[in-house]
Amino acid sequence: MEENIITLTVIDREDVAHKIDAPTDMSFNLMEICKASDLPVEGTCGGMALCASCHCYVQSDHDLPEASDDEEDMLDQAFFVEENSRLSCQLPITNELDGLVVKLAPVDESA
Repeated sequence: MEENIITLTVIDREDVAHKIDAPTDMSFNLMEICKASDLPVEGTCGGMALCASCHCYVQSDHDLPEASDDEEDMLDQAFFVEENSRLSCQLPITNELDGLVVKLAPVDESA
């Protein structure tokens, strides 16, 4: 495997796992990688932690950066929040995330 490429697993809303190779040297975040891989992640606010349309559940035991106050505030307003909830736009793609497994959160169909 190349030095600047990690492998992530994203489980979609139909429980299908997608293995994705992601570059660590291009300042992408997880939301951008999901969108580039044609996964159903909205990212309505463009990655500013102003919506929860990129909400996901971290299923692997990775040491992630702390959630910012903005991310915590947004998750407080989101649907289907769990202990392992994060906004994928707030997870920068770094070498430390190699092997990360996330599941896309359900969407609120009533919105």
